[in-house]
Amino acid sequence: MAEEMWSTLVKEFSDIPDLSTITLITVRLTIAAALGGILGYERERKGRSAGVRTHMLVAVGAALFVIAPLQSGMEVGDLSRVLQGIIQGIGFLGAGAIMVRSTRQQVEGLTTAANIWATAGIGIIAGLGLEATAILSTVVVLIILAAVPLVLPKDADGDR
Repeated sequence: MAEEMWSTLVKEFSDIPDLSTITLITVRLTIAAALGGILGYERERKGRSAGVRTHMLVAVGAALFVIAPLQSGMEVGDLSRVLQGIIQGIGFLGAGAIMVRSTRQQVEGLTTAANIWATAGIGIIAGLGLEATAILSTVVVLIILAAVPLVLPKDADGDR
C-alpha cells in the first residue's frame, strides 16, 4: 500500500521530468517576472495604482497560462483559445484600474490599464519562449511611457 501511494505521488509530480525542463520553465517565469517588474516600477514611480507587484503577477500569470498547456502537450496552434481568455481576463483587470472622477469629469487610469494589458502580452511572449521579443517589447513600452509625454500634451489619464 505504501509503495502504491509513493508511486502515485511520483506520477503526480512528474510534470517536470528533467533538468532541461525545469531550467526552461524557470527562465521563462523569471524573465516574465523581471520584465513585468520593470514596467510596474515605471507606473509605481509615477504614483499610479498598479505597481511592481501587480505587473509582475500579471506577467507571471500570463506566462503560466501559456506554459501549462504546452507542458501538458497542447499544440501551439490550439493555444488561441487560451490566449483569447488571457486577453479578455486582463481586460477586466485593466478596467479596475480605470476610474471616472465625477468632480472633474475626468477619466483616470487608462495608461495604467493599457500598461497592464501590454504586460500580459509580454508575459505571454516570455511564456512561449520568445525571450528576446519579450525584452524588445518591454523596451518599446518603456520608450512609449517615457518619450511620448515629452512630445504630446496630457491625455485623459493625466499622463501624456
